[in-house]
Amino acid sequence: MALDIIRIVALISGLQFTVGFQSPTLQRHSLRISSLSAANNKEDGFSLDRRSAIATTSAAVLTSLSITNPANAFFPVGAFASNRPKSTPKKSSGNNSNRVIPTWQLDGGVEFPILALNTAGLSTEETLRAIDYAQNEGITHLDFHPGKERDGVAKFLKDSKVDRDSLFLNTKIRKPAPGTSPEDAAKLARDQIEEDLQVLGVKYVDMLMLRDTPDQKNIQAQWKVLEEALAAGKTRSVGIINYCPSGLETLMETAKVVPALNYIMCHVGMGPDIQGLRTKNEKYGIRTFAYGQTGEPEPREAMLNDPILKRIGETHKKSTEEVALRWVLQNDLAASLRPSGNFGRCEGEECQVGLSRQVSCLEWELTKDEMAELNAIKYDDASPTPFSAYCPGSLVLKEGKWVPRG
Repeated sequence: MALDIIRIVALISGLQFTVGFQSPTLQRHSLRISSLSAANNKEDGFSLDRRSAIATTSAAVLTSLSITNPANAFFPVGAFASNRPKSTPKKSSGNNSNRVIPTWQLDGGVEFPILALNTAGLSTEETLRAIDYAQNEGITHLDFHPGKERDGVAKFLKDSKVDRDSLFLNTKIRKPAPGTSPEDAAKLARDQIEEDLQVLGVKYVDMLMLRDTPDQKNIQAQWKVLEEALAAGKTRSVGIINYCPSGLETLMETAKVVPALNYIMCHVGMGPDIQGLRTKNEKYGIRTFAYGQTGEPEPREAMLNDPILKRIGETHKKSTEEVALRWVLQNDLAASLRPSGNFGRCEGEECQVGLSRQVSCLEWELTKDEMAELNAIKYDDASPTPFSAYCPGSLVLKEGKWVPRG
């Protein structure tokens, strides 16, 4: 009898773990079990493959269960702040037709859904799987990169019966290699836009984002190409990704069109002004779109184990991951969502349940005092632009590991 009870408990624990948020400790086990493949988006010249396979050893499972509460696994997103201008949200064609994702209204009447599916590092098949799950949860905003992720989006567009106009397609321009001339950088951007449209099988995307580069002339040359694409109707809006103040200033010296938003990392410990970068964005009329609500390129253990987040989570019967994401949206930011806590993967129930819980918006909120506590937390080593080509605190991928740029 005792043995049967042990077996039942083990089975239930294993099931809970399967659908739960994978802890940072387990991710370290996973990293030791499987190698990090840096080639997932090799053609992009900027690999975002931060994979860590789900561990299969019992030791790893027990380690994870000892520090993670599977009942509160993964995090639903909190409600979008009510004081932002909103337009009629796009409805998903998925199963959850009653779910509504609020939007920002950008220039030209473009509706920008404030929750996006972040496909960074996913394979083609995993991207396709994540999109299916996201559609079922009401997510229409697909945040992807050229390469395998884009191929997954293309396959979804080709195989599904979803109306193209119901989706918000958001992609990025590749970084030019060091030493590229402004003329060649512009041609690379122009060629990639045509390539994206051809691969996706569409006449336009909803947003093109420009990455930074140490060469100021290349930033300006490529931004001009995005302005041309906007005027030609090949994109409905333009933005930037991982731009620190110096990059913003360079771009704005010659820009005729102001970027709709700057896509940067934001999490608890960086402050609501994101180390001053948000104020810099807003000086030019640029909104802030956030990734990395629990850290990047992997979850930040110091934050997830922070006693303040834990206490607040216990008060609301939420996990620290949920508290972290709720803080981001309650600070009036849009957010791109990893489909699971196992970054760079979308596998089965963990991915499906992870997305479902993240997009459970409008269900709870942090109190004014709780927001003040979280706003006051500071991590001195956190950078809002970790994947910049040159900004302070940026990282570079070497031998499968993200290390500070030297």
